[in-house]
Amino acid sequence: MKNAMRNESIDRLARKLAASLPENLRAVRDEMEENFRSVLRNGLARLDLVTREEFEVQEAILARAREQQARLEERIAALEARLAAAAVAKPAEDGAEASPKRD
Repeated sequence: MKNAMRNESIDRLARKLAASLPENLRAVRDEMEENFRSVLRNGLARLDLVTREEFEVQEAILARAREQQARLEERIAALEARLAAAAVAKPAEDGAEASPKRD
C-alpha cells in the first residue's frame, strides 16, 4: 500500500508537470510525463522516508518512553530524598550512642 500511494502521488505530480508545459512542447507531453515520473521516483527512492503510519507508531513509542522517564525520575528523586533523610538520621543516632554514659 505504501508504494501504491507513493506511485499514485508521483503519477499525479508527473501529469501536472506535463500539463504545465508550454504549447510548443505539448507534442512531447507523454514522453516528458514519463521522464518526470522517472526523475521523481529516483529522487524519492534516494530519500529515507517513512509512511505516516510508521511515523505515528514511532511518535507513540517516544511518548511512552518520555512518560516512563518522568516516572523513573520521580522515583529516583524520592529514593534520593529517603537516602538523604536516612544519612541525616544515622549520624544523630551514632552521636547519641557514642556519648559516654554519665553515672
